[in-house]
Amino acid sequence: MEPGYTAEKEIQIMYADTDMMGVIYHGNYLKWFEVGRMQLIEDIGYDYVAMEREGYYAPVYNVDVTYRKALKYGDRASVRTWIEENTGIRTTYGYQVVNAAGEVCTEGTTTHIVVKKVDGEFKPVPFKKIFPDWFRKYEEIKVEK
Repeated sequence: MEPGYTAEKEIQIMYADTDMMGVIYHGNYLKWFEVGRMQLIEDIGYDYVAMEREGYYAPVYNVDVTYRKALKYGDRASVRTWIEENTGIRTTYGYQVVNAAGEVCTEGTTTHIVVKKVDGEFKPVPFKKIFPDWFRKYEEIKVEK
């Protein structure tokens, strides 16, 4: 995979995803960001479930979302996902939800940290140290700034 790799996953928009105004409820975009993140991780050959089996988790540390154009039931859309930043402690994923015409409807980022449960509490751990191969792969594919 080349630097700046972007995963893409089609989103199935269901009637239940809409709000009283007939547009997609804003909270669903975060769910679709997660779908995109899982697709990117799968595309590069890693498995989030395996990470959890080892006792590690990657919770959201920060979210930033900008809504540009409404999606409605019946629209076709995809989520595009890439690595924006990978410090070894925090990883920031970039996202765009685009309609069938390729117009950006929503864009944003989520920043994640890796934690391990120790004595009943989640403690941050260095992604770079715990998962060095995964970290290096993110470094290979992240967006060049």
